[in-house]
Amino acid sequence: MVPRVQLPPEIQLAQRLAGNEQVTRDRAVKRLRKYIVARTQRAAGGFTHDELLKVWKGLFYCMWMQDKPLLQEELGRTIAQLLHAFQTTEAQHLFLRTFWQTMNREWTGIDRLRLDKFYMLMRMVLNESLKALKTHGWEERQIEQLLELLTTEILHPDSQAPSGVKSHFLEIFLEELSKVGAAELTADQNLKFIEPFCAIAARTQDPLVLHNITRGVFETIVEQAPFAIEDLLDELDAQEGEEGTSEDEECERDAPSMEPGSPRGAAPPDRSDEPLGRGEDAVGPVLQFDYKAVAGRLFAVASEQSTPSQNRKRLYKVIRKLQDLAEGIFPEDDVPEKAYRNLRDEEQERRPRKCLPKARSQNHPGKGRKEDSCPDPSSGSKRRMRRRRRRGSGAESVAPQEQRGGPGGRGARKKRRRLRAGAKVKGARCQELQTEQRLLQSRK
Repeated sequence: MVPRVQLPPEIQLAQRLAGNEQVTRDRAVKRLRKYIVARTQRAAGGFTHDELLKVWKGLFYCMWMQDKPLLQEELGRTIAQLLHAFQTTEAQHLFLRTFWQTMNREWTGIDRLRLDKFYMLMRMVLNESLKALKTHGWEERQIEQLLELLTTEILHPDSQAPSGVKSHFLEIFLEELSKVGAAELTADQNLKFIEPFCAIAARTQDPLVLHNITRGVFETIVEQAPFAIEDLLDELDAQEGEEGTSEDEECERDAPSMEPGSPRGAAPPDRSDEPLGRGEDAVGPVLQFDYKAVAGRLFAVASEQSTPSQNRKRLYKVIRKLQDLAEGIFPEDDVPEKAYRNLRDEEQERRPRKCLPKARSQNHPGKGRKEDSCPDPSSGSKRRMRRRRRRGSGAESVAPQEQRGGPGGRGARKKRRRLRAGAKVKGARCQELQTEQRLLQSRK
């Protein structure tokens, strides 16, 4: 008889992970975790690149065979948490590298009915890889190693990643980073996380990658800026509140209770069930950025001679938005109420303005009328309608002059445009100019 060949443990586990029975697959996942812990604890232990590729092929088809949505989510979380079973950082990075290589290799064979489960698996593995950085205190060296791994396997022009993997990764990166580290990461650390995207956006030849990086990373930062400002204001208010209440706690500690029948020093009612956050408009945790530093980093890579013109043109648009944010200028319609109110009060303290009374502004429509110095951020459309009405009323008062031909009429139109554009011209000066124009036309 021919002796039976003993297969390596990795191949045996991979075969059981891809089995037809769910019980067999579940047991294989548990055994794999124990095997990883036992093997990586040894000084001379660890896995090779080929061994982890075999393990991930079994895990890939283990996820492939799972059909029920709730069980898919549970299995995806269990597979992603295998990362923490590795005892060294090098072994964890090798596990992540082989995962993305497996996804790149198997992506074209996934049918549309199974795409969602693998989208979810990619999100969970990315989340756990960021949590591994968090457990090590966001060390700079480990951050650089992880970013180098992700750039090489997914975003680099020489990588084998399909467009679907690149697009989904760029869509979820900032979101998962916000979930894990929004409360701890500083603006400098967040800049470190997006530096690879700056370099790839400047030199990529793929317009789809450029669009996904611009839309999924840089424009997302711009869109989340008002909420980041609001979170910062909430944090400052909370710190001030803690400082204020710490002085009153000692006085309240010995004060008797005002409610009849309540014991002295009773605890306040539990408010843990009350809703938190911003209500219906809550967008979850957002990252804090130094917008001037981000704009400077983008400009440094976009202004290089090797940067394609189409990339430079697209990045310059984002740089202008970031520079406006650095100066405190952003679309008023997107500013939260609290953030806008604080910014408006600070601006009024620095440069107070005098508003015209309502009666005076109504008696002189179209003559040096100024806009309200305290606009409502939620009424952008109303302000635009008022501007159009003011323009219409001004046009009616000078309509007979505009109908006349010749160079004199054109010069008059140009003067009126300058008057409408310059909001600082006084009403008396406007009346003098109009009187001079009428005298010139009567002489002609």
